Amino acid sequence: MASIPLLNNARILVVDDEPDLRTLYELTLLREGHQVDTAASVQEARDAMAATTYDLVITDMRLPDGMGVDLLHALRAHKSKARSVVITAYGSAENAVESLKAGAFDYLTKPVDLKQFRSAVAAALGGASAGAPPSAERSTRGATNSASEGAKALEQLVGQSQTMVALKERIAKVARSMAPVLIRGESGTGKELAARALHANSHRASGPWVAVNCSAIPESLLEAEFFGARKGAYTGATQDRPGFFQAAHGGTLFLDEIGDLPLAMQAKLLRAIQERKIRPLGSNQEESVDIRLVSATHKDLVAEVAAQNFRQDLYYRLNVIDLHLPPLRERRDDLEALCQALVTRICDETGSDVPRLSAELLQQLQALPLHGNVRELENLLHRALALSEGDALELDSPQEQEAAATAPGPLSIPADLQSHLDAQEREILIHVLRETRFNRTAAAQRLGISLRQIRYRMERLCIDVPEQDDGKAD
Repeated sequence: MASIPLLNNARILVVDDEPDLRTLYELTLLREGHQVDTAASVQEARDAMAATTYDLVITDMRLPDGMGVDLLHALRAHKSKARSVVITAYGSAENAVESLKAGAFDYLTKPVDLKQFRSAVAAALGGASAGAPPSAERSTRGATNSASEGAKALEQLVGQSQTMVALKERIAKVARSMAPVLIRGESGTGKELAARALHANSHRASGPWVAVNCSAIPESLLEAEFFGARKGAYTGATQDRPGFFQAAHGGTLFLDEIGDLPLAMQAKLLRAIQERKIRPLGSNQEESVDIRLVSATHKDLVAEVAAQNFRQDLYYRLNVIDLHLPPLRERRDDLEALCQALVTRICDETGSDVPRLSAELLQQLQALPLHGNVRELENLLHRALALSEGDALELDSPQEQEAAATAPGPLSIPADLQSHLDAQEREILIHVLRETRFNRTAAAQRLGISLRQIRYRMERLCIDVPEQDDGKAD
């Protein structure tokens, strides 16, 4: 990661055409011990940037002779290491998203709250919060520890295939900004691991990490869980209770399966992201929150927007930076390394010796479709470890697997119940769909479920309609 100034004598350029605001920002920064230059237009800012190397550029979005985003493009074109913070008009979501996509570290909304202003500046300069800077020794040690933890988090994304190397490089790069990240990928591809790597490689690594599975929260509890609740706000609320946003203040909030949020909650989430303020249930006061938002989904949110199941404005807010996690079938070169890492971890947890991976086992695994991705692979290895004898790990033959599945005997307890049930459901759905030539209406009737339910299950379990049947499926 590029070096970032940690001391309070950073060189900062403030660009704003309103003299009063320009002076306010300048005085605030001078009190923090920074060196400050000012400019009232894009051209003045360009002249200043040509003459001086800055650590941070703070610019209003709308200027008399252009847009603040023009300065961001200039910084990128000159490969400047300076970070940037953009100030946008109230409610101007498009400008905020545009600035983040252009490389801004963060954005602020007018009227600017000076506490948030100081916090954004401190974060952009590499500090944890506004206030006195850490000693040089403590700063160096903290940066070293952060880099070490970041590298470890990236190593959890096992694989050296071209796809995975590019993914890890992108994670390390985008981790440095405050821009929201949307992680897409099938179930079992490691979306939470990618989100953790983003957090561990960011300037917020020492802050809280809060992971939320949106699909696991009852709709009636969503608002209280996300934004907190005051004592007496509802039956059973015997004390003030913080929500996910408050818990993640100063750190990263990871919203997994964001596509499962109901529309009413999507609207509330959008406002919290835009205003960076939340109102706990039962409170009359709003609270400022400082979080980096990372979300993930296995759904096609573009299709969900088209079907009016997901808000378009929220989608654009979440999808400032896009990360796609490839399915295992598209990176089979990583299979041996993944097996070795998974087996080693399983054996460490159980205190057993790590067996040798047989060539036969790897060949068998290469031949499997592995629709459940890494999660399915881990389940197979759990079973192989439980049943193998000797120092070489072996997988059941297809005949043995079939016999084990059909033979009566003691109940086999799966290592991952959800993946086990998903695999069974997927097998049943595919069998019935094939018998009905992928007529989803007929398949739904045969299974005793609605057309909407079978569409949802097909999407969740990544069951595609063959091209030759497309258009005849209903």
